[in-house]
Amino acid sequence: MAISRKIEHFMTKASWIRKMFEEGERLKNELGADRVFDFSLGNPVLEPPEAYLEILRALVNKPPRGLHRYMPNAGYPEVRAKVAAYLAEDTGAPVDAADVIMTCGAGGALNVALNALLDPGDEVVVVAPFFPEYRFYVDNHGGRLAVSESGADFDLDLDSLDRTIGEHTKAVILNSPNNPTGRMYSSERLSELGELLLRKSKHTGRVISILSDEPYRKIVFDGKKAPSIFETYPNTILIASHSKDLGLAGERIGFAAISPAHADRNALRGALTFANRTLGFVNAPALFQLSVAEAQRMSVPIEIYQELRDIFCAGLSEAGIRYIRPQGAFYLFPETPTSDDLAFVRALQKHNLLAVPGSGFGRSGHIRLSFCVARQVIEQALPIFKQVMDEFGV
Repeated sequence: MAISRKIEHFMTKASWIRKMFEEGERLKNELGADRVFDFSLGNPVLEPPEAYLEILRALVNKPPRGLHRYMPNAGYPEVRAKVAAYLAEDTGAPVDAADVIMTCGAGGALNVALNALLDPGDEVVVVAPFFPEYRFYVDNHGGRLAVSESGADFDLDLDSLDRTIGEHTKAVILNSPNNPTGRMYSSERLSELGELLLRKSKHTGRVISILSDEPYRKIVFDGKKAPSIFETYPNTILIASHSKDLGLAGERIGFAAISPAHADRNALRGALTFANRTLGFVNAPALFQLSVAEAQRMSVPIEIYQELRDIFCAGLSEAGIRYIRPQGAFYLFPETPTSDDLAFVRALQKHNLLAVPGSGFGRSGHIRLSFCVARQVIEQALPIFKQVMDEFGV
């Protein structure tokens, strides 16, 4: 066979998210979109803010000279300066333009950071349940994934992290607000993790970096705000994307930002830039770099996602489904009435309702439901949940 055995093996374990999304597309083409209830993919339903679109139109209609040429691999200096200024204001940390590397979304930023950090055999700790692509991203750069369990409420379990972080740990990937659970880690819990990592780093003689994956940082509910990871641990690289907060998932634009307090700050500036170029990203898209530079304080209307959350939660409660109310992002991760989450997913699928099994995120007995969909999709689907729960005798 022409393809590698490793890729062939990985393809059999490929993301359930995409599998269900592709099944949804097939069913919509076959039955019509109004008869399919697809909660599989976190594909933003809200259009980008009009103020952002005005910036984009101005750039397209009257582009600056040289817009489509090569640029420094880390991105336009003026864009990095504006992102750094926003981060300094938002986090209170003295972020400099040189700390910011513009990337092809958060996925690009994670791969750039992992490439810069890892030697073969280094371990990267993730907290289950976790975004499935983390496993492949870590393997891309010769690393090994080490899984720490979260608590019953999906909060960080410091005892589990203490057991999981070892001699070979080079990085910890955090995702808050979390996909798939919607859990947002408090500043107190992040500070406790920071103390643990400093102690572990001292013991092993290695700098352990946090890669704080925060594409949902602005999508936080009930009047709360996501705490700054820079305030709680020095050796951090912030991973950001505008896929969710500006509704630009298809444009692949984001950035990595090095904490000003990182022990290897200067070395990382060069390493991340080199990785951005040599991994083949070369640089983030020029047009979208310039457009998001002026949009750092913008976001889609978060209150709409909060309303969708509340409608979904009320309906799941009525159906007898147990869940933990998400604090951010746009996912629910409810328990299934059977430990076989695949059986529950298949039962829902018979009614053209698509969910993702929790086992794909490293936590069986759950499903992930994305509520970044039209309100009527949720409202029309809620009776199906009750019907299927009845089928399972609940």
